[in-house]
Amino acid sequence: MVLNTTKALLVNRAGTIFILCSFLILQTLVIQAQIGGRHTYEFLNLPNSARIAGMGGDFLAIDDDDITLSLANPSLISPAMHNNIGLSFVNYFAKINYGYAQYGRDFNKVGSFVGTLQFIHYGDFDWANDAGTILGKFSSSEYALNIGWGRRLTPHFTIGANWKFIYSHFQTQDNTFSYLQNATSFGMAVDVAGSYIHTESMFVASFIARNIGFQMKPYYTGNGEPLPFEMQIGLSKGLKHLPLKFSLLYNHLEKWDLTYEDPANPSEEYDPLTGEVKKKSGIEKFADNFMRHIVIGGELTIAKIVDVRLGYSYGRRQEMKVASKLSTVGISWGVGLRISNFSFSYSRSSYHLAGSPNYFTITTNLSAFASKKK
Repeated sequence: MVLNTTKALLVNRAGTIFILCSFLILQTLVIQAQIGGRHTYEFLNLPNSARIAGMGGDFLAIDDDDITLSLANPSLISPAMHNNIGLSFVNYFAKINYGYAQYGRDFNKVGSFVGTLQFIHYGDFDWANDAGTILGKFSSSEYALNIGWGRRLTPHFTIGANWKFIYSHFQTQDNTFSYLQNATSFGMAVDVAGSYIHTESMFVASFIARNIGFQMKPYYTGNGEPLPFEMQIGLSKGLKHLPLKFSLLYNHLEKWDLTYEDPANPSEEYDPLTGEVKKKSGIEKFADNFMRHIVIGGELTIAKIVDVRLGYSYGRRQEMKVASKLSTVGISWGVGLRISNFSFSYSRSSYHLAGSPNYFTITTNLSAFASKKK
């Protein structure tokens, strides 16, 4: 008995030390936190499931053994995900498609693991010369293999990490249009996360540091680019007498000011009488900056088989809205359905007037089929 307890403590401590060392070593490779197109491998931040997309499109701190949440929050990986699989497909913009395949496995002495293979295909493009003659087709795509690990340290605290191996391949025309250029890149990154879970009160709090890593091989020699490093906090709370969960996220802890002014479409408001620019007060600027970090979401379960989801991102709305027609930019919604051993989810997220991506996810547990055979 004492020997088993000692082994468990050593495994827990080893896991904690390993995650901390991964974080500290790779953190030294992050020069500075950058957002807004200043980094490579941006596809790593795309929502990986319809459930996440329907509740705001970032990550969730909800502990209900959903394998699709593990990629964005590895501290949620649990033994209950053993033999679970998850498949997601997203019909994105301009014939761009991306998807995920996930599988979970539990090892008593080491912890629980989830493997995820993700891809994004940017579509096919016409290869033409300067006279407009079509010479053929070319395309570009990116891939990542993610190995996620999670373990419960105490009844209320869990830790987890994702190790990411990234491959990116782009084809472009040269300046004379006479041939195609191939640009490839390899990278490595890690996510580290920790969660406080109080099952009785249905409360979860998570901290995540994502995409800590570097390019092992840049697209062009001597031109390395930073990865989209980010730190986040997530909270969720369920109600005891109503099947409703609330989610609150705070993104980009590493950077306070997320505002961006488009010179071609400034956001200043003008006084119609004097023509002078209306300047925001200090409180207004603070509130605007703060809300750009916030994503809120909710999930209502009906009859234990149907989920209705809704999310709102203030930051996305401010960045993507068109002043002349605000529409529903920044709002996302989705539904989930459980039939037999399968869970189906669909979501739609409003990014811009140009269109809204469609998200599809299906999950099941392979052990259930093995039990039926027996």
